[in-house]
Amino acid sequence: MVSQTRLDGRKTAETRPIAVSFDKLARADGSARFSFGETMALASFSGPIEVRLASELPSKATFEVHLRPLSGVSAADAKSLSSAIRSTLEPSLFLNKAPRTLAQLVIQSLSPSRGASWSDTLSAAFINASSLALVNAASIPMRGIVCAVAIGSLPDGTLVLDPSDAETAKLRGTGCFAFMFADDIEEAGTDTDCVWTSWRSIVGGYDEKELYRAKEVAREGARTVYSAMKKSIQGAILGVGTVEPTRDEVVKTEESESSDDDEKMII
Repeated sequence: MVSQTRLDGRKTAETRPIAVSFDKLARADGSARFSFGETMALASFSGPIEVRLASELPSKATFEVHLRPLSGVSAADAKSLSSAIRSTLEPSLFLNKAPRTLAQLVIQSLSPSRGASWSDTLSAAFINASSLALVNAASIPMRGIVCAVAIGSLPDGTLVLDPSDAETAKLRGTGCFAFMFADDIEEAGTDTDCVWTSWRSIVGGYDEKELYRAKEVAREGARTVYSAMKKSIQGAILGVGTVEPTRDEVVKTEESESSDDDEKMII
């Protein structure tokens, strides 16, 4: 399945071009912009800073996440996704190193939402921009970097990484998957942890095997995102601009996923 060509010319296990930049926003300790093609998000982080007495926690920093749409005001769906992103990122932070303070993350959508809710590709961009802003700030110690990608299941059962708008309209299942990466995990050769997913079936019932396959496709896609993030951080240190993954990295992802398809999957 991974060798098939999609309408926009990509392979099934290939994302749209990834772009990363670090924006030096005023009154923020760290900020970053992340995009999959035209799906773009901006995140800024401030902390540790003074916290309201009512929100103060004696053993760790209070972690707040605020999500802003491209236009208008935040609605209930924004608050729900903000809560999910906070829960996704919190395991990567040593919040106990800054008790009785506030760690505040503000995420701004730079792409219009499609329909009544946020798309899974935009949710993935939110998480990736947030992780980069936290790294850019370097004011809260981190266990690892959380990277996310969206996966879609086409009507014929083909799983596609980072589905386009045209593909999203006909998906039978879709979701965002987030994984936490760290160099020591990569060097040990062990699987990274899936810290959050929003996978759901749009047509038909729940399929556990499809969820397992989707998670494995997402894991390899997220690893490509992690590689692009590391290059962007190194580039920022060396004064290099926007960083995108090489074609070799995309091919490596596809070959790895093709090898996984040949093995018997155990749930």
